[in-house]
Amino acid sequence: MRDYRQFVVWQKAHALTLRVYVLTHSFPADERFGLTAQLRRAAVSIPSNIAEGAGRASDTDFARFLDMAGGSANEVEYQMLLARDLGYVPELEYQTVTHQLSEVRRVLTGFRRRLKS
Repeated sequence: MRDYRQFVVWQKAHALTLRVYVLTHSFPADERFGLTAQLRRAAVSIPSNIAEGAGRASDTDFARFLDMAGGSANEVEYQMLLARDLGYVPELEYQTVTHQLSEVRRVLTGFRRRLKS
């Protein structure tokens, strides 16, 4: 079994998730069960899928979980765009998070390629 915490991609995804939690803390109360919960869930899904995939026996299975993590990253990207457009997230913070997302995606893509080859 692989230690997921050793992977740079997990470390970057975990840092992104922590940032999303801090950021969504200031969302309006009426979004608590809406966008706040959905954005947090999608963010948590990224490092969670990496961790679950690391526990799989085959590289093929691991790569499949990395694919799911990539899908969750896309979900976070859209939800951040929505939060910005609704005025919940300042432009600078939006840009910071989207930069983190780009980094997570870049490392995910490279890692998936290595596992599939």
